[in-house]
Amino acid sequence: MKAFSELQVKMIDTQQKVKLADLQIDQLTRVQKLAKVTHKEISTLSDDTPLYEGVGRMFILQSKEEINDQLTEKQKTAQEKIKELEQKKVYLERSVKEAEDNIREMLLSRRAQ
Repeated sequence: MKAFSELQVKMIDTQQKVKLADLQIDQLTRVQKLAKVTHKEISTLSDDTPLYEGVGRMFILQSKEEINDQLTEKQKTAQEKIKELEQKKVYLERSVKEAEDNIREMLLSRRAQ
């Protein structure tokens, strides 16, 4: 009975971690899309257009090149984190499946007795 409750708690905890990974992937996808759209909009501007980056409660004058580099870096970072989270999610889903299988085996062995 104790092993059953431990497996159940482990499974629930792992399911919550999977949901958290999904939320983080969604957030990073939004960040990536925002950076892509911003990059696209900035590329339509002329090179002499003054561009400002928001830092806290102030704005800093930046060159178009610097802002494009920052946006590209944001996209790369988000993509790398998404890949890591997806790998973690696959592992967690496998753990949930194993826990479910173990619970089923316990229930079947209980019934057999």
